Amino acid sequence: MIMSPLLGLIFCFLGQWLLLRTIYRLYLHPLKKIPGPKLAAISHLYEFYYDIIKGGQFIYEIQRMHNQYGPIVRINPREVHVIDPEFYDEIYASGSRKRDKDARFVPTFTLPTSMIATVGHDHHRFRRGILANYFSRRSALELVPLVEERVLKLMDRLDGFRQSQRVVRLDDAFAGFAADVITLHSYGQRFGFLEDKNFRCNIRQAVGEITVLSHYNRFFPRVVQVIEQLPLWLLSWLQPGKSSLYDLQRTVYAQSQESIAKRASGSELRRSVFTSLTDPKVPPHERTPQRLKYEGFLVLAAGTETTGRVLTIAAFHLAHSPEICDRLRDELKQVMPTPQSAVGFPELEKLAYLTAVINEALRLASPLTIRLPRTAPDETLKYKHHVIPPGTPMSSSSYLMHRNVTIFPDPERFDPERWLDGSEQDRRLTRYLSPFTRGSRMCLGINLAYVELYLAIAHLVRRFDWELHETTPEDVRIVSDFILGGTRRGDIKVDAKIVGCVQD
Repeated sequence: MIMSPLLGLIFCFLGQWLLLRTIYRLYLHPLKKIPGPKLAAISHLYEFYYDIIKGGQFIYEIQRMHNQYGPIVRINPREVHVIDPEFYDEIYASGSRKRDKDARFVPTFTLPTSMIATVGHDHHRFRRGILANYFSRRSALELVPLVEERVLKLMDRLDGFRQSQRVVRLDDAFAGFAADVITLHSYGQRFGFLEDKNFRCNIRQAVGEITVLSHYNRFFPRVVQVIEQLPLWLLSWLQPGKSSLYDLQRTVYAQSQESIAKRASGSELRRSVFTSLTDPKVPPHERTPQRLKYEGFLVLAAGTETTGRVLTIAAFHLAHSPEICDRLRDELKQVMPTPQSAVGFPELEKLAYLTAVINEALRLASPLTIRLPRTAPDETLKYKHHVIPPGTPMSSSSYLMHRNVTIFPDPERFDPERWLDGSEQDRRLTRYLSPFTRGSRMCLGINLAYVELYLAIAHLVRRFDWELHETTPEDVRIVSDFILGGTRRGDIKVDAKIVGCVQD
C-alpha cells in the first residue's frame, strides 16, 4: 500500500514535533537539572505504563526512582517528587503561602466542583471556609453524644454476631458506623447503615467504582467530561455495575434539594453541613445542584472510607497481636472500670498507649495512597541546590513517608511502642504522621475522625475478644494505588469472629 503524500507529510511533521519536544524537555526545560529517568522526562507514557498498564504501580516506581536518583526526582515531564520528609511542609504549606492544585491532576477524582478538585488557593479557601466551623474541634466535641450512640449500636451489632457465632466483615461494620455518623452530620438525619443486616455498604461500593478508574480519568479527562454530562440513569445503564453510585448520587441530590427547599420556607429543623452549603449568603454559582451533589459525595466518601479503613487496620492488628490488645485493655481499665463504663473523649485522648495504637493504625492504613501535587504560583522554591520554578507541580507522598525505613524501622510491622517516649528512636514521630495531609488543604474531617477512632477502639477492646477468620497480614498489605490503597484481594477486607465478652 502506497502512503499518500499528505499522510506522509503529516507523519513527517509529527515526527519533527516529537523530536523537538523531546529535545526541549531534556535540555531546555526549567526542570532539566532535576535527576530522574530520561523516559519519564520525555513523556507521560512512563507514568501511563505503571498506573494504567500495570495497575496503580507508579507510586512504587517513584520509590524506586528515589532509591536510584536521590531525594528529589522528576517523575514526569512537568512534575517533581521530593521524598525528604523535612521538605513536606514546604510543598503542603499553610497560612498565607499560596498552594494551588495541579489542574491536570484533579480530573483523577471525577468530582469537578468539589473542594478536592478546586485548583486555586483562594477559591479553595473560600469553599473550605463555608464548612470549616462544622468540622472544627468544637463541633467534633459537640458530636460526641451522636458518635457514642452509634458506637453503642456498633457494639450491639457485634454482640449479635458473637451470639450467633457468625463471621463478621469488620470493614463493612466499621464503614457502616462511620457512614451513619457522617450522614447525620451532613444531612441532619440517619440513614441506618448499622441497622442494615449487611451494613449496606453502597457508599464503599460507589467509592470503589470511582477509584478503580481514577488513573484513566487523569489521562483521559475529556472522556470523563463527556460522561459527566450523561443523565445518571443512562450512566447506570451503560455501566451496570454503577447502580450503587447512581443510587447514592440520587440521594445526595435529593437531600441537597430538600435542604434548599427547607431553607426557602424557613422550616429548617437542624443546622447541618448542607444547610451551610445552601445558605443564601453563599453566591448562587457556589450552591448549584451539581456542586452540592459532588461536594456531598466527597463528604460522604471521605467521612466513611478514612475512618472505616483505619478502624479495620487497627482491629486486624489488635487481633493478630494479642499482647498489644491486652496491654491496651489494661490501660483502658483506668478510665473504663467495667466493659460497659461510659467514658469521655477527653479522658481517652490522654491515654498514651491508646494514642500510640491509633497513630500506628493511621500510619499503616494511610487512607490516601495517591500523591497530591501542589504548585506554588508565586514562589520559587529550592530543595538543596535544585530550583523549583513557580507553577511547577510538586508532590511528596504521605504513603511513602509513612514507610520510610529511617523514620519507621520495619515499617510494615504494627508497633505502637515506636510512638512512646523512651522508645528506641527516642524522638517525636508525630511530625512525620500525615494521613490527613497538612497545610491549607488538610482534610476537614480530622477532628471528627479522631473522636470516632478513640471511642470506637476503646469500646471494642474493652468489651470483646475477637479472632481473625481466613485473613492474613498479606490480605491487608497495600500493593496498589487507586487513590486508596488496594490489597491483593482488592479493597481491604477483614473477616473475624467475636469469640467472647470481656468479663472484668
